[in-house]
Amino acid sequence: MGAKNAATKLMVASLLTDEEVVLDNFPDIGDTSITAELCRTIGTKIAGNPHSRSRKVRLHTPKIKNHRVLSLSRRNRIPILTLGPLLARVGKAEVPIVGGDQIGPRPVNFHIEALINMGAIIKENNNNSYQAEAPHGLRGARIELSFPSVGATENIILSAVLAKGKTVIHNAAIEPEIMDLIKFLQKMGAIIGLGANRVIYIEGVPRLRGASHQIIPDRNEAVSFACLAVATNGRVLVKGAHQEDLISFLNALRRIGGQYQVTKDGIVFWREQELVGVELETDTHPGFMTDWQQPFVVLLTQAKGVSVLHETIWEDRFAYTQDLNAMGANIHVFSKCLGELKCRFNGLGYHHSAVINGPTPLRGANLVTRDLRAGMVNVVAALIAQGQSLVAGVEEIDRGYYSIDTRLRKLGADIRRVRI
Repeated sequence: MGAKNAATKLMVASLLTDEEVVLDNFPDIGDTSITAELCRTIGTKIAGNPHSRSRKVRLHTPKIKNHRVLSLSRRNRIPILTLGPLLARVGKAEVPIVGGDQIGPRPVNFHIEALINMGAIIKENNNNSYQAEAPHGLRGARIELSFPSVGATENIILSAVLAKGKTVIHNAAIEPEIMDLIKFLQKMGAIIGLGANRVIYIEGVPRLRGASHQIIPDRNEAVSFACLAVATNGRVLVKGAHQEDLISFLNALRRIGGQYQVTKDGIVFWREQELVGVELETDTHPGFMTDWQQPFVVLLTQAKGVSVLHETIWEDRFAYTQDLNAMGANIHVFSKCLGELKCRFNGLGYHHSAVINGPTPLRGANLVTRDLRAGMVNVVAALIAQGQSLVAGVEEIDRGYYSIDTRLRKLGADIRRVRI
């Protein structure tokens, strides 16, 4: 399945041209549906069948019909990324304050400061929307990010490709989804270079053209199914999984006793021995991804000994451990930095480290999905628990996983949707 975090950004990138773009391996999930509504509000015509074998979708925005995108039926964090394309094409934009998973405040000050540095005039309206203008167009700038923010890096790239002059991003994020965005924009006619030490160079061009592109596989989905296979002592082939995008996860999995084999079709996951505890820290790419820690913690509840996990990307991402503890896990969270990496949250009181004691048998429970990744934790935990579990709020899981119940039933899971 195409990566959620790539597909939604490529849809926004399509707004930069008045020609048609074609996206292959398109994931038909909640977040792409929300982004489609956003693009249609702006003026995009969307056609194609994401259910077809190729999962191909066409997007065409010949004219920006609406630079104000406030009345959306659902929210995610994507609208902030439309500021650059809208400013480039019509010189003005108004977007809602961002939403998304409830895993911390997710400030967008990096985004706003960068756009102001590029010549945008931005104000916040009653904490409900950002209103932006660029009467003389955006211009290139030197931008130094204090943290390699994925969203800010994407926003700067999307804003810089049609800006006048050259933009240099220092301390940029370099996640695979950002590289996929860069490749797509290059096909559209952008000039983007990669330097050493997280530096990205963008030379603005007068216009971009249409292009076709195949979206990279979803590495988060691959990790979820890998953890599911190991946790249930099963064997699962994750088709299309890219080894190069999962190196840190594969190393961590092998350290605790999981096994994998890279094949021409993808990666096969299983286990042959008792799982053991590990010390682990999340980090920006190419480190262990923050979105991987939740399903991995489920594995660690079944591992012998003590495990320590230090979250360095988001300050409030361990709320789901309360659900695991209610199912029988033994997890304690701490505000101290229990790791070696330099952490932005040191001394600020955020509970961003966890100690997991295992193995502990899990029992079925009634659970409420807190956010997308925590929702997958609930599913994996429920499948290894004794007895029946009821997981409410599955629309959050649907934001990132296509027909998760149908696909899990094909793997042998006893899972079904019910109305409550």
